[in-house]
Amino acid sequence: MSEDVTLNYGLWEMAVLCLLRERSLHPYEIQRLLKARRKDDFLVLKRGSLYHAIKRLADAGLIDATETTREGRRPERTTYAITLAGRAALPQWLKNLIAVPVRERSNFMGAVSFLFHLTPEDAIAGLKSRIALLENEIAANETRLAEALPRIGRIHLVELEYSQAMQSAELAWVKTVLSDLESGRLKWDWAKIMKAVRPPAAKTSKRKPK
Repeated sequence: MSEDVTLNYGLWEMAVLCLLRERSLHPYEIQRLLKARRKDDFLVLKRGSLYHAIKRLADAGLIDATETTREGRRPERTTYAITLAGRAALPQWLKNLIAVPVRERSNFMGAVSFLFHLTPEDAIAGLKSRIALLENEIAANETRLAEALPRIGRIHLVELEYSQAMQSAELAWVKTVLSDLESGRLKWDWAKIMKAVRPPAAKTSKRKPK
């Protein structure tokens, strides 16, 4: 897989290729394994996304359909296997994803960049709500991690550990900003900011009639 190709692929393609490296599977088994291993923490487990990823990988020659079977009145199921090209491409692709930091877009980061459009009071209320939601989500993830760890092993849950670490760091930062707002160490005057950023009004010249 060339570098240009991997840049056009996403997490769904990576997940499918990784599972097929373990063994040949049909789409239903892929979806079941992703759910069992809690990959819904970073994937929205929709069948449409799965089949789209399978088609893209097959078109690229990274996986191949090996057989199609039918059990009773159930729909046909096509089993897919990773190809030699897929086996060669996957390790390097994964190493690149792990080794190279990428600045990922964040709605929250975008919102806080325009924080001054809120009053400090509204910002305080919003951050307090975010803190409560983050604390609840972190607690829920700790429960999920404790339940799943002995069942499926840490290696299948390291992404949940990463998510916990990122949320804990975010929670600590939000609490710091909230403290600064409540103490007055962080404050702003919206009217003064608007006056500073608005361009001066263009002067109109009055011409004397000839």
